[in-house]
Amino acid sequence: MRRRLTTLVAATTTLVLVAFLVPLALLLRTVAQDRAITAATADVQSIVALVGTADADSLRLTVDQLTATADRPVTVYLPDGTVLGDQVDVTPAVRLAGTGRSLTATDGQGREILVAVQGRDDGTAVIRTFVPAAELDRGVGRAWAVLAGLGVVLILLGVLVADRLARRLAAPVTELSAVSHRLANAELSARARPSGPAEFREVAGALNHLAGRIQELLRDEREQVADLSHRLRTPLTALRLEAETLSDPADAARVTAGVDSLERAVTGLIEQARRRSAAPGRAAGPAAVVADATVVVRDRVEFWSVLAEDTARVVRLDLADGPLPVGIDAEELAAAVDAVLGNVFAHTPDGAGFTVTLTGAPVGGAVLSVADDGPGMPDGLVLRGVSGAGSTGLGLDIARRAAQASGGRLELADSSPGAVVTLRFGPPAGG
Repeated sequence: MRRRLTTLVAATTTLVLVAFLVPLALLLRTVAQDRAITAATADVQSIVALVGTADADSLRLTVDQLTATADRPVTVYLPDGTVLGDQVDVTPAVRLAGTGRSLTATDGQGREILVAVQGRDDGTAVIRTFVPAAELDRGVGRAWAVLAGLGVVLILLGVLVADRLARRLAAPVTELSAVSHRLANAELSARARPSGPAEFREVAGALNHLAGRIQELLRDEREQVADLSHRLRTPLTALRLEAETLSDPADAARVTAGVDSLERAVTGLIEQARRRSAAPGRAAGPAAVVADATVVVRDRVEFWSVLAEDTARVVRLDLADGPLPVGIDAEELAAAVDAVLGNVFAHTPDGAGFTVTLTGAPVGGAVLSVADDGPGMPDGLVLRGVSGAGSTGLGLDIARRAAQASGGRLELADSSPGAVVTLRFGPPAGG
């Protein structure tokens, strides 16, 4: 913006100066030429009366004196062919003036001024003087240089003033842009300083109001998430008590382990919501988290294998050897794996098996692939809030966001039969 305003003022000033100085320069040259011609004509007119009445001998001395004082050649052509003063051959213009017509002739070297003098007994005499081009343009070059210098000074002055003005206009815009980027990076405590023209101050006030409103809405939302998560503790406690009453110890241990896992997830939600609510204005920087994908995936597949056995599904597990560290928290990784495996049970009929494959990525991280034997991927399944089986429609979106948080991505593909969901997790920060 600053550069554009400066360029616009410079271009406008240049056009105005050109439109003004070019005619002025031409006028100065015309005035200089008229001045030289007027001076030469005055010298010639000073001897017209003498040429009309005096003889050749009387005129000779007067013409020589005039030539010496005027610094320009003066020639008198008498009717009898006598040439007085500067000896110049008769030109076509002189012959034309001999017919009784005064005139001015121009050639490439200057201007020839001719005055016809009538009234002599022997005919018409002609007085000639010549103004060279250097005399016609004397002082014009210096005047043009002064005008050019003045134009340059005015342009520089205009550019300087425009730059100062553009700087004052651009500074509030730059500050508003910086505050907007800080807000986009979740630094909700950022505020713009109202400055500059009234319109910019109004925009700064509106941006500050918007930031405050976003901060309030996020705080309310986080409180609601925390409250909702906290309310889940009551049914979880009741479920734990019911599990303890089961007669089969194995079933009781399995249900209790599931309740413990769910309670840990609820506790994590509450702590995360409270932590963000306590510092809503801080930017969410990348956390130095790491999880072993091999351990988490094996644990979640074992958990879902119980339900797969109840629904006659064949589970095929192919895990890479050794630890596979990824740049995501273990709880978030487990939630992503649960979301993908939960979709298999939600979108495929009983008896449809699935294959879970975990391999290392060439640049670090891990690649998790879940391929099922179901009917294929429904359209729009990856859209948040869209479900083809009457669920919340958040499963694959949770998995996608978890993969992106680690620097990876979610990939969907149809196979024959079924569908393939691939999660690519990036390596830990600095790994």
